Amino acid sequence: MLTVFSRTLLIAALAIAASCSLPAQSTPPNGAASSPMKTTLAVPIYVAGFQVRTSNAKEMSGNGEIGKLWMRFFQQNLAEQMPNRIGQTLMVVYSGYASDEKGEYDYLLGAPVTSADGIPATLTVRQIPAGQYAVITTAQGPAAEVVPSAWKHIWAMSPSELGGQRTFLIDYEIYDQRSAAPTNAQVEIHVGLRR
Repeated sequence: MLTVFSRTLLIAALAIAASCSLPAQSTPPNGAASSPMKTTLAVPIYVAGFQVRTSNAKEMSGNGEIGKLWMRFFQQNLAEQMPNRIGQTLMVVYSGYASDEKGEYDYLLGAPVTSADGIPATLTVRQIPAGQYAVITTAQGPAAEVVPSAWKHIWAMSPSELGGQRTFLIDYEIYDQRSAAPTNAQVEIHVGLRR
């Protein structure tokens, strides 16, 4: 049985997947910070969940994997069954970059966990390493618009605008209580930076 929070996130995710072909923006999304905040993650975070390999080109073609992954995540009620889960927050982890935003990458949808102990073999566990991250908070609005818009803004940013050179090792998104209403969602995007 899907919780109300899960149901609204599923609706938001499906809307995001359907809208990935929005035109590119070169200006900050309405309401988003024009210069990102820089933060240091002091200890690693472990995230367990379902993972797919995809690319931005594939997602924009209408034949992407991300929408299907969100649907599977909620149909199988993974969040409610995950051992060692911390809180109610969901996370997306981008890793395994072939190159940059133009290449393939791994997309993991899951939740933070205290450890990999007892996690079923059908799930992937990723470690978000300690380090420097630029934090971009999306505008508040329909998730189908604000998340793709924020990423397109990030892709267009220079290293000086972003606060450093991207590592293309690990990036992640946080879906917390601010994301519960798909028509008025706000998501935190953390972009890995070189030290």
